[in-house]
Amino acid sequence: MENTLIPKQGLSGTALKLFALIVMTIDHIGMLLLPQYRILRVIGRLAFPIFAYMIAEGCRYTHNKRLYWGRMTALGIAAQIIYYAADRDLTMCIFISFALAIPLIYALHSEKSARSMLLLSAAAFALVVFVTMLLPELIPGFNVDYGFWGVMLPVLISLGNDKRQRLILAAIGMAAVSLAFGDIQWWSLLSLIPLAMYNGTRGKHPMKTLFYLYYPLHLAALYAISMII
Repeated sequence: MENTLIPKQGLSGTALKLFALIVMTIDHIGMLLLPQYRILRVIGRLAFPIFAYMIAEGCRYTHNKRLYWGRMTALGIAAQIIYYAADRDLTMCIFISFALAIPLIYALHSEKSARSMLLLSAAAFALVVFVTMLLPELIPGFNVDYGFWGVMLPVLISLGNDKRQRLILAAIGMAAVSLAFGDIQWWSLLSLIPLAMYNGTRGKHPMKTLFYLYYPLHLAALYAISMII
């Protein structure tokens, strides 16, 4: 399969993530440098659902679940340090949201006994509720990006047995996030178009290093530019 952005057979996982990186960067430019241009934030709404879908896919196919979760957590912590250093902001970034979702996805798809799966799922869900709903009440300024439903979006997607079901569950999850946050968040539903083109393949060149490093590095660069100007 050709590793192009729009191959005849559809979009690979790598192509989807590259597209999400581009629209995410546009979103952050709008947030940090050009807030007067609302269209930049509208375009950026497409990034989160695509990343959430890829998180669900990553959990399904990864051979090392602990390493996958560890990388996501480390990425979130690195980005969070940048956030806090720049703005003293206690808002947990989207990769912290994904780091909370991954254990719940693993628990729901555990091959252990039904009782063990239920206990693991209950514990992981309780952690999600505690961090997204209770901690914001206890710690002023603390919140998790996209809140409870932001964490649950990749979880919902992971429950689909095929592409059609996963897209339907993605739409339901995006609608829940949009109802919670309103405003331009409804534009996120447009991400269903590139997601519908996903062909289920990883792509020839996964570029893991790029995807893991780009988020904290581009944030640091944009914050630096914003302070200069």
